Amino acid sequence: MIKLGENSYGKNAVQLSKIIRHPDHHEFRQITVNVSLKGDFETAHTLGDNTKILPTDTQKNTVYALAKEHFTTSIEAFALHLAEHFVHTQQQVATATVEIAETAWSRITPHAYISGGAEKRTTQVIYNAATTTITSGITDLLILKTTDSGFEHFIKDPYTTLKETSDRIFATQCEASWIYKGAIKDYSVLFDNIRATLLATFAGHNSLSVQQTLFAMGEAVLETYPAVKEITLKMPNKHHVLFNLEQFGMSNQNEVFIATDEPYGYIVGTVIRE
Repeated sequence: MIKLGENSYGKNAVQLSKIIRHPDHHEFRQITVNVSLKGDFETAHTLGDNTKILPTDTQKNTVYALAKEHFTTSIEAFALHLAEHFVHTQQQVATATVEIAETAWSRITPHAYISGGAEKRTTQVIYNAATTTITSGITDLLILKTTDSGFEHFIKDPYTTLKETSDRIFATQCEASWIYKGAIKDYSVLFDNIRATLLATFAGHNSLSVQQTLFAMGEAVLETYPAVKEITLKMPNKHHVLFNLEQFGMSNQNEVFIATDEPYGYIVGTVIRE
């Protein structure tokens, strides 16, 4: 017997910008929204019956319409409002997942901004009648330090050419995501604090490996913020390879490097509470 398995549908890459006008300044927000719905959609697949299908174009329009009154604070609050809307207004929808990525902008004057680079604040809200799961995070957080990092005592087999070092550049384009437990009073304040903790731990940690620093960063977040259930970090290496200046009769005391993007090491870990 052949039957339909797990399925979902929705609208991705909804680009939205909003100006929130305050008496003395403007607040500019720019987000990308993904919507995914799960529920009773079997006949749409097996019979071509669209009577239970909310068009993805309608989902897109809903994002813009609800943003006017409800995108006024954190991306988490707006994502939750969207997810609740789709579940409560569409009886055939069992679970709504809303993902939002927010572009970073820094204010120059009350009405002018400068880009914050590639870094984005993210959230994912999964909502149904039984549970709500809210995950927040950061992507493309490019961080680097020029010392207090080494890599020694690793396995050496016939194919190993990498040399040990006790002092190297440590650079990574970090992605972090953490799951909250319970209601949060102010997601934006907590996000800023968690981000600051991640950066401070990275900068101050005497790293013996990327794995060790990854765990230290996650551990610091869990120790500091009881509202965080678990945290996952992805830390791809952004390699800076010492350039051979000896061929020109010069020494290179960790001064001149070749910056490379590929291939790169890719380190992932989740830090949890027991």
